[in-house]
Amino acid sequence: MTILIDLQTTTEHIIQACLNGDKTGQYKLYKLLAPKLMAVCLRYTKSKAEAEDCLQDAFIKIFNNLKNFNGSGPVEAWARRITVNTLISYLNKHKAMKQSYDIEDHKDYINSNEDLSDRLSYNELIKIINLLPDSKRTVFNLFVIEGFSHREIAEMLEITESTSRAQLSKAKDMLIEIHKKVNYINEDKFADRGVKN
Repeated sequence: MTILIDLQTTTEHIIQACLNGDKTGQYKLYKLLAPKLMAVCLRYTKSKAEAEDCLQDAFIKIFNNLKNFNGSGPVEAWARRITVNTLISYLNKHKAMKQSYDIEDHKDYINSNEDLSDRLSYNELIKIINLLPDSKRTVFNLFVIEGFSHREIAEMLEITESTSRAQLSKAKDMLIEIHKKVNYINEDKFADRGVKN
């Protein structure tokens, strides 16, 4: 329990140092948050370079808005929200979300009740998530990973709730197919070597 209190106190000191314009405090906050926020950025972008650009933009917003952090929750959760909003702005600016979709093309996926977690472990999912098209990857991340509702996603991405649901269902289906292909390739490799898995 003492370690938890010390960590919280340390975080509060780091935040206060940042608010006082202390560069060392800013560096410490960056080191504290960057690894987790970079993981978020990598899930939404196509390359490490794009993720790094978005992370940099997110930290500019984090430092500029730190005075608005009220301490009611962990600073990491607050910074993560800013990072997700930064990523959505980036995707909208680069028109990754501006593709048009006909809901009828996806009606077979809307009522899918299959739980993707039954087929994929979290680590497998994270490894293949970047293989999804931008729009599906973004909706999947926002709903499954970040926990936003379809209504919130629709507002953020300027799409309808039904399109959000369709994109999520299609993303799940695509991830299952990718997972099957990866496993099939791995099984073939083992079969070629005379190894059974």
